[in-house]
Amino acid sequence: MNRILNKEYLYQLLPLQLQNFLITLYNIKSYRERYGGKYTYYRQLFKNNNNLSLAELQNIQQERFSRFVTTAVQYSNFYSKLYDGYLYADKQINIKELPIINKETLRNYIKEVYTIDKSRGIVSKTGGTTGKSLEVLFTSDNMQERFAMLDNFRSKFGYELGKKTAWFSGKKLLTPKDIHKNRFWKTDFYYKVRYYSTFHIKEDYLKYYIQNLLNFKPEYLVGFPSSIYEIARYGLDHKIEFPTGIVKAIFPTAETVTLETRNTLKLFFKADVFDQYASSEGAPFIFECQNHNLHLEFQSGLFEVLDNNNEYSNVGKLIVTSFTTEGTPLIRYDIGDDVELSEDVCNCGNNNPLVKQILGRIDDYVYSPENGKINLGNVSNTLKDVKGIIKFQVLQNELNKLEILQVIDKKLYSKDVEEKFISNWRDRVGKRMEIELKIVEEIPLENSGKFRIVKNNIKHFIVS
Repeated sequence: MNRILNKEYLYQLLPLQLQNFLITLYNIKSYRERYGGKYTYYRQLFKNNNNLSLAELQNIQQERFSRFVTTAVQYSNFYSKLYDGYLYADKQINIKELPIINKETLRNYIKEVYTIDKSRGIVSKTGGTTGKSLEVLFTSDNMQERFAMLDNFRSKFGYELGKKTAWFSGKKLLTPKDIHKNRFWKTDFYYKVRYYSTFHIKEDYLKYYIQNLLNFKPEYLVGFPSSIYEIARYGLDHKIEFPTGIVKAIFPTAETVTLETRNTLKLFFKADVFDQYASSEGAPFIFECQNHNLHLEFQSGLFEVLDNNNEYSNVGKLIVTSFTTEGTPLIRYDIGDDVELSEDVCNCGNNNPLVKQILGRIDDYVYSPENGKINLGNVSNTLKDVKGIIKFQVLQNELNKLEILQVIDKKLYSKDVEEKFISNWRDRVGKRMEIELKIVEEIPLENSGKFRIVKNNIKHFIVS
């Protein structure tokens, strides 16, 4: 702990140029793990497999599934015990017979789940938005395969490592001197990545973010959509013109992208948004194509969507088996998100099945005794035809009451705005629920740097 504090203290004392240099050194080490080894092999493999038929993708998925489960049982004490009696040498593995595990189980037995020693693995920590972080181990091959798959997706929109990129994530890189100078970023000049703080996205600072983005001229924006949205909204509200053709694509990460967020980003940055889904613990990928359809990536894992009775459904909780988690195997893992599948077929050339929408965290909903669950998309749409509310967060600590924190634009906010906002909420939660609005100067981010629109603290009271 003292070593970490000493490093942070020394970093704070260094001049800006040396801080940027240290970030580059850190990236060189990290990128060696991500882009070394078999990365080039995997990039070529996924490029060659871009237009496989559905049957070919299913064959790859089934072959990898059988091999993955067999390996997990061989090297993981947890799965060896868990599957005792389920697997037989002369019998094909039936996924429906295998138990479903959740995050609490994974967290409680994590050391038994590991198949490799920590010294041989690449450590990844989940954000811990519920207050409990989780530490998983990746093998080098799996890490390289995941980045090859991710970069194959982004390359379809022109991205490659080394293209000028603005990155918005939960990195805590700023010093008090930076903030005093209204400098909310650090730069890796070698890889052409500028990291913008998501912890200082405030009305008073947003103009400095935009000024710097205009000077930096990034080709790609990557990171938390809620942070990029705040910048874009500020730019539109203040009639700042972001030139056409600078940004080629925007790649959101880690948060659910609402329609309002997507439209605002496209309008201000004059660039399209292409979403992807995964997780810190290694969930298989869902990628958005050029037609703005979301595709399951069968080469990365196996997806099941189950209803409340654990029967297969088109809408429900997402259960994943991820082939790139050999260090900490995820098999029939309840990731904690809901999705809705689609029966449509896309003509983009990617023959993986479609997802109609990612409904987001299971806990990220508002519950109305009158109308039931209101998902994140419907929550965010309460801003429809509402001006003057910069951002809001819904807290539900009681079944019959919502507390809504609002950061407002005092020039635009009025009684009429408030009434329209409440009316939009009434359309969703009904007439009987108590709604308490609170105007605040700031809404805190999570420790990970993410912003949560909904905090549902009563899920243990709700019977699905």
